[in-house]
Amino acid sequence: MASTRLRSVWLANVAVGAAAVAVGTPRHAGPVVHRQVNHGRRLRDSIVASDLEVVTVTATSVVLTWTTRVRDRAGKWRPAPADTEVRVAPADRYGTAPALYLDERPTAHHYAEIGGLEPGRAYRFEAYSGGQRAVPARTMVTRRAGTPESTGIFSTAAPPPGTLLRTIALANDLHYGERVSGLLLTGFPSGLRHDTDDHPGVMLDALLDDLRRPDRAADHLVVAGDLTDCGTLEQSRGVRARLDAWGDLGRDYFVCRGNHDAPREADHWGGVFHPRQRLTEHDLGGLRLIGLDTTRLRAAGGTLVAPQLHHLRERLTAEPDAPTLVFGHHPVTFAAAVSNPAGPGFVLDRSSAAALHDIYRAAPGVFLHHSGHTHRNRRGRPDSDIDVEFLEVAAVKEYPGGYMLLRIYTGGYTANYYKTRTESARRWSTRTRRQYFGLHPDHALGSLADRNHAVRRDFSGLAAR
Repeated sequence: MASTRLRSVWLANVAVGAAAVAVGTPRHAGPVVHRQVNHGRRLRDSIVASDLEVVTVTATSVVLTWTTRVRDRAGKWRPAPADTEVRVAPADRYGTAPALYLDERPTAHHYAEIGGLEPGRAYRFEAYSGGQRAVPARTMVTRRAGTPESTGIFSTAAPPPGTLLRTIALANDLHYGERVSGLLLTGFPSGLRHDTDDHPGVMLDALLDDLRRPDRAADHLVVAGDLTDCGTLEQSRGVRARLDAWGDLGRDYFVCRGNHDAPREADHWGGVFHPRQRLTEHDLGGLRLIGLDTTRLRAAGGTLVAPQLHHLRERLTAEPDAPTLVFGHHPVTFAAAVSNPAGPGFVLDRSSAAALHDIYRAAPGVFLHHSGHTHRNRRGRPDSDIDVEFLEVAAVKEYPGGYMLLRIYTGGYTANYYKTRTESARRWSTRTRRQYFGLHPDHALGSLADRNHAVRRDFSGLAAR
């Protein structure tokens, strides 16, 4: 997405978004009553099911989320607990679609995952709560022509050939220790506070819980920077304690530094995790994992110092064909530089980016570069003709509040974005969805293809977990 187009989206929505936030009005189409359920008359007639998002589509499953609200006596919109139902049928079949998901437990923050679908097939769907069909919010990312939310149709993908070897969760921007979310400048906008004053802890716990569930079954976790809010010793030790309860650093989980982790005076983050501007390297059954420190002191943008670049070139030159996943906090490409709202100075500097492209060109085993920092899902294209995917992943600590699951098969890999699912995480994700005057979804969610895609590649030399 070109910078002018992205900024046009923001400007086109700012009046509606700011007004909606100011008066508490959800952005939605009118409610449609389709069926009778066991709710009171007033709730049934006034409930609104909105913010519909088709978040995840794999070869055999789909994940949808939405929110239900109702006006209180003062006329303000409030969360309204209701049931969760999704009807799904093949797109080429006529008739009423059967309910493949039904949860009668009331919630205002709906999360429905439907499995058992056929790979490579189109499906039509309808989501309901309290008798109302869920509709997308008035955001371009879900309302533009051709989106599943606007057409009511999604298509499962064909998985890569071969057997599943390893599953790696890609995450970033935990911001452990942050107290106010949604600030652009100090005190502007006003931001949002969690009732526990610890939204990063709530979202991190939800992430770690999700990854251990059988339907995710992540073997490893990669955290690409901004583990802390400001790199203090307390924050660094606190986030490490939570991660250590999940697994071992350097075996189960891997981290790199982000600009929020950079030292102000003493390098507390470096003492708890890794020294500054040094790469890390690990072997996962033949898969090489390299973490980069792209941070600059007292700056939001990123760089790679000459010794670290030299070390990276040396390591990749030694085994140029070894399957390699690289991660660093700052996005690399020119497209990322001009499309993020903060501009080119917010990402990796152009000299370091050019050096990385040059190094990757001589190391065909590098297949993916994961970054964070921009708090958005975006599958980027390289600046030159190298076969490397550059993937930005949205923040864990706020909407959409999730992670990218990288499943590596002998014949390729899939990348699928998942929101975290605990009730407290879903509630916070819904609140922070309206950050930045309601414009956050158009920036952060990313297109369906950004969030879900498959790549053919030969990983037959890797060992299974």
